[in-house]
Amino acid sequence: MERTPAKSTKPQTHAAALAADDKAGGSVRLVHALGMHARPAVKLTKLAKRFRARIALRVEGAAEWIDAKSVAKVMAMRAPCDSTIEFVASGADARAAIGALTALVANDFLDIDG
Repeated sequence: MERTPAKSTKPQTHAAALAADDKAGGSVRLVHALGMHARPAVKLTKLAKRFRARIALRVEGAAEWIDAKSVAKVMAMRAPCDSTIEFVASGADARAAIGALTALVANDFLDIDG
């Protein structure tokens, strides 16, 4: 019979709870027919700037992470259609940021709020 270690009954510190909640990541397939060019890059960076979290992205497998709030850097990554875009974020609203950004890309950069 295998024994599983008992879970700690010690309360988690506030800092440890925050550390668990302030980081998020996600990935999404870029479905825009022309890939990441000026219009989708502007929409992505405008949405990223609504969040306080630090957000970075890259084309799957790329070595360098790019600041998602820099339109020039996002355009320069030149991600082609059907590539996978990876996101990472840290900060109080990291999970919300990742959710919103992956939804934007998955929905072909359609305006969500009009």
